[in-house]
Amino acid sequence: ERMKRFRRHGQESQRERIKQELYGFNKTVEHGFPHQPSALGFSPSLQLLAIGTRSGAIKLYGGPGVEFMGLHDENAAVTQVHFLPHQVSGCSTHTLAAPYHMLRSHFAPPSVTRVTAVLAHSSGDLLLLGTEGGHVFIVKVPGFRELEERNISLEKVTNSVPEEYGGRRSLEHVESLQENPVNPRQVLIGYGRGLMVVWDLDSQSQLESVWWTEDGGHVLSSHSDGSYCRWKVAGDDPQSEQEKSEVPYGHFPCKAISKIIQLPTEQGPPFLFLSGGMPRASYGDRHCISVIHSKTHVALDFTSRIIDFFVIRDGPDHTGEPSALVVLVEEELVVIDLQTEGWPVIQTPYLVPLHCSAITCSHHVSAIPLKLWERVLSAGPWPMTGGQNLAPDPPQRDLLLTGHEDGTVRFWDASGVCLYPMYKLSTAGVFLTDSDPNDNLNQGTEGEWPPFRKVGCFDPYSDDPRLGIQKIHLCKYSGYLTVAGTAGQILVLELNDEAAEQTVEATVADLLQGQEGFRWKGHTRLEVREEPVTFPPGFQPFALVQCQPPAVVTALTLHSEWKLVTFGTSHGFGLYDYQQKNNVLVRCTLNPSDQLAMEGPLSRVKSIKKSLRQSFRRIRRSRVSLRKHHVNNAAKLQQANARLEAELAEMELAPVQRKIEPRSPDDSFTGLVRTLYFADTFLSDSSHNTPSLWAGTNGGSVFAYQLRLPPVERRGEDPVTAHPAKEIQLMHRAPVVGILVLDGHGSPLPEPLEVAHDLARSPDMQGSHSLLVISEEQFKVFTLPKVSAKMKLKLTAIDGSRVRRVGVAWFGSTRTDDYGESGLTVLTNQGDLHVVSLPGVKLQVQYPCIRREDVSGIASCVFTKHGQGRTRETHTVYISQAFGISCIQFFHAIFFLTCTLSPSGFYLISPSEFERFSLSARCVVEPRSLVEVSSQTPSSTLPRAPPDGASVERSEPQPPHCMFFMMTIPTHVNHHCASVV
Repeated sequence: ERMKRFRRHGQESQRERIKQELYGFNKTVEHGFPHQPSALGFSPSLQLLAIGTRSGAIKLYGGPGVEFMGLHDENAAVTQVHFLPHQVSGCSTHTLAAPYHMLRSHFAPPSVTRVTAVLAHSSGDLLLLGTEGGHVFIVKVPGFRELEERNISLEKVTNSVPEEYGGRRSLEHVESLQENPVNPRQVLIGYGRGLMVVWDLDSQSQLESVWWTEDGGHVLSSHSDGSYCRWKVAGDDPQSEQEKSEVPYGHFPCKAISKIIQLPTEQGPPFLFLSGGMPRASYGDRHCISVIHSKTHVALDFTSRIIDFFVIRDGPDHTGEPSALVVLVEEELVVIDLQTEGWPVIQTPYLVPLHCSAITCSHHVSAIPLKLWERVLSAGPWPMTGGQNLAPDPPQRDLLLTGHEDGTVRFWDASGVCLYPMYKLSTAGVFLTDSDPNDNLNQGTEGEWPPFRKVGCFDPYSDDPRLGIQKIHLCKYSGYLTVAGTAGQILVLELNDEAAEQTVEATVADLLQGQEGFRWKGHTRLEVREEPVTFPPGFQPFALVQCQPPAVVTALTLHSEWKLVTFGTSHGFGLYDYQQKNNVLVRCTLNPSDQLAMEGPLSRVKSIKKSLRQSFRRIRRSRVSLRKHHVNNAAKLQQANARLEAELAEMELAPVQRKIEPRSPDDSFTGLVRTLYFADTFLSDSSHNTPSLWAGTNGGSVFAYQLRLPPVERRGEDPVTAHPAKEIQLMHRAPVVGILVLDGHGSPLPEPLEVAHDLARSPDMQGSHSLLVISEEQFKVFTLPKVSAKMKLKLTAIDGSRVRRVGVAWFGSTRTDDYGESGLTVLTNQGDLHVVSLPGVKLQVQYPCIRREDVSGIASCVFTKHGQGRTRETHTVYISQAFGISCIQFFHAIFFLTCTLSPSGFYLISPSEFERFSLSARCVVEPRSLVEVSSQTPSSTLPRAPPDGASVERSEPQPPHCMFFMMTIPTHVNHHCASVV
């Protein structure tokens, strides 16, 4: 007995070391467009873009692959982002909380001291905070020490303003703060009531003006009535005179112009940028930025609310010709090329709105062959170049395919940090819909006023929700693609380098098989176009299967070597031969008592009462079983302990498990097909392997069919046949979410054509095969061909977790390239990730990944395949404490990207963002970026060099900037505002 215990302890220690070499969980990078952006910042000197969100996230972007991210502990919205000149410190949420409390100690109530405007002075020493009460506080940075003697109180301003300007009325909150681009001592203060004051930081004398042009001689101001004014400032004369007042879209009442920018050009008139100003009655719902240059006037019309915008300029000091307009709107980032005729939109290499149409499904394919990759690859320029991307070229090419509600499939380069758009496929052209495919929404009518031009790709509305893509399967070796949709449509597509005009005829698959007494109450099927349709180069549909009833397709698998596609819905499953374009098999799995499966998604209101009744029944059954369990527990405790001791001597300790409640056969959607699987294995006897099809349902049933394929030379003429071979009914009727056949070595069977391309070894057909059936509650292994139970693992534990997603992966060791193990990656409804070993089906590791409340995130998870790679490196960040305020000093903030060959996955953390995670200890995918920051400390005297973009000669290179972000939430709507011009 002692020897057994010693041996077991030694084996366990060795296994724990192996686990540490194989497995490691990391959340690595977030792909896509930030959810609910709320602030935008840009540093021309660093060429870094900063975006803050309502959830407290700060994201920095430079050149493609250069990404940094921080997240505040508090769920407070970021309302402004500023880069501090000459500083090497960035300030966190708590940093602003300190000056907020300092201000509150001087004035009450707290709403009076809420920060509404921020100016990072070009000296790098000062930060000016405008408040809701009208006061301007001057703070020393980086220590955030308030300079009380230099504060600009509301009383000082009102005392120096003539009676006719101030009077007894409140000036309201500080709307904006700006610095004179040629005289840093002068600061413009704009108040919500409309008064604008120029304040001298040294003498504190008062002048009247608004926003300076680059030469300091004129200012522009924009107003809530849709007008803007041009003012002339003459030397030291404190009085200014209005030179021009204009309402660009008058004469009817217009909305406010929320921001105005004017930039000169070397030859010709300047560029003028106006945000808003549309006629209130006719176009008050439009989100526009007007760009005016010479005789060209365009109103860029965005599909979501404008957050902020800035302009990138050419030249070593970024004071040359305007080159690009960068606009952050609520749902995307749009970049306009101002140096190309027509001002086209630049394709972004990151921050791409994944949710331009709502994502309905995802599919990941690893190690794409170069030939296929080049046929779908496209590229585009990008004006942001900050930082250095230190990552080498990815060792392999990975694709992430997303299906969308509008019937499109988008191909993304998922090889590295940037999820780059490569190709978009639309299936809508196959069907008759309400939209006209010839409509061009990006072009305005000739002579239209305002001269609208639709920009951006975000379009949350679908012409027909039946077009939504629900399942995708791509064969990377053959180039065949199949997609399935909401209305029971299954399309098979192939790559073609040339445009083609053809009709796509539908083959109907009647999944009810003539059963009477059922009437489909859901949506109708999509009507297929009878006339030929011109399809552009790329993936082109050549075969279509239409399920009847047209229910959502719930499972889809393609076998390109056999030229077969299998599909399933809530009513049954079918097998389609896309070479001969006919049905091979149609099987109905509908339970006669399941009326919900006949109603469809449009009739779910009627089913609410029934669902509630079933839920209460389950609760009552659970309570009864728990009461019985507690009554009998004390009496059987001693007997159970004795039995447990005997079992421990023979086997390893199993995880704590709860009793699995048998599910009623009357539960809804028991016939819904959850998984489909092709395998070349042994069904009839142990001597002859044959192709087979396996289907698992929501009611715990598994159906196996033996397939007979004609010889290759007769494949186009002789029919493929399918014969029922096996049927398994799980005892607890738990939904079957995965099926896998293991060869004689216990390894999963290779993918179709994988062996033919020398990318996998041939499966062992000498030893006996095993069938692994994965249900929501357990993993069960059966022998083949007898289908007798061999072993099982009950994953469902005390907390009631159930399997939601499962994938097959290969885990390489960090210690040696010669060792690795196959495993199953599992995601539960609790958001936990598990790795289960094969073929022994033993639980190896468990990691918390997704919040259990995040149902959409769990439902959207997709696993990648296997791989190998290098060990991950770390990054260096120095954190210091200054005056009790947290500051982060980035000397060399470096994040390393290693190779992508690792078991990992993606899930949606918002409608527009994928979170990427890794399950391998060997390598991860994450940003590897470098921004070199000078540690030079500027002096504290004025005047200082102007902020980024000012046209002043510099005698020496300027140190880069760092970022400041404020966390207060302003409550007032802009009445008057102006911007640096």
